[in-house]
Amino acid sequence: MPDNPGTGRPEATSTATPPPEPTRAVTGPHHAEPTLAHLRAIGEHNAAALRGAAEALLDCVRADGLVFTAGAGHSLAGVMESFYRAGGLAAVRPLYHPDLLPLHGAVASTNTERTSGLAREVLAEAGFRGGRDALVVFSNSGVNPYPVELAIAAAEAGSVVVAITSPLASADAPLRAGTTLAAQAGIVLDTLVPGGDASYPVAEPVTAPLSSLSNAYLWNMLLVELHDAAQRAEVPLPVWRSANTVGGDEANKANLQHYGARVPGLV
Repeated sequence: MPDNPGTGRPEATSTATPPPEPTRAVTGPHHAEPTLAHLRAIGEHNAAALRGAAEALLDCVRADGLVFTAGAGHSLAGVMESFYRAGGLAAVRPLYHPDLLPLHGAVASTNTERTSGLAREVLAEAGFRGGRDALVVFSNSGVNPYPVELAIAAAEAGSVVVAITSPLASADAPLRAGTTLAAQAGIVLDTLVPGGDASYPVAEPVTAPLSSLSNAYLWNMLLVELHDAAQRAEVPLPVWRSANTVGGDEANKANLQHYGARVPGLV
């Protein structure tokens, strides 16, 4: 059994300095260090944006709203990391459509992400209310209609939009939605991942993608900042406990009762 619980729009936030060069791997046995260096770099680069995002999510929790998380393709790994897991935020509503998951059809998932109009349908079906609800969108390239239109729709509804994306990758990709996720989000957490995602070998990268690692790391750092912000504000933060610890099921009971009706995936 996995270690899970068991079982208006603010001004854009950005850093003042230009992003550092993306980290590339060097040789096989030493690949770990450049990858770790990349994670350190994005942590430093996004320090101010992480604080801004944490304050925005704290406002959402304080208002008893939900943090909707979304992605397509492998960016759905970020959505999975955000939902119903030990140490995670309980006030999360994952946005999901089966046609966006590569396991249900790899080529079809790519085509679905490029389909205009789906984003608003998914938001409506999920009961996204705008205002007190927030939206976090994971998308490395941030150029396809689904993630871009999610951000546009949520912002129009008066919600904060946090994008976990790479403007560097966006610049290297065709603008299928006419704009980018980063351009439509109020707060951007920059993964600094190069176009194409691959990081190894350094001369002609073809493997060792960085986006999933970067997404998970930035979400983790966002939870850290959110915890500290909640402590300073003396706001109780609803988090999940592992079901594989003594008292875990009992600790999670209140979260299940409070969010179960609004987050269908919980029950």
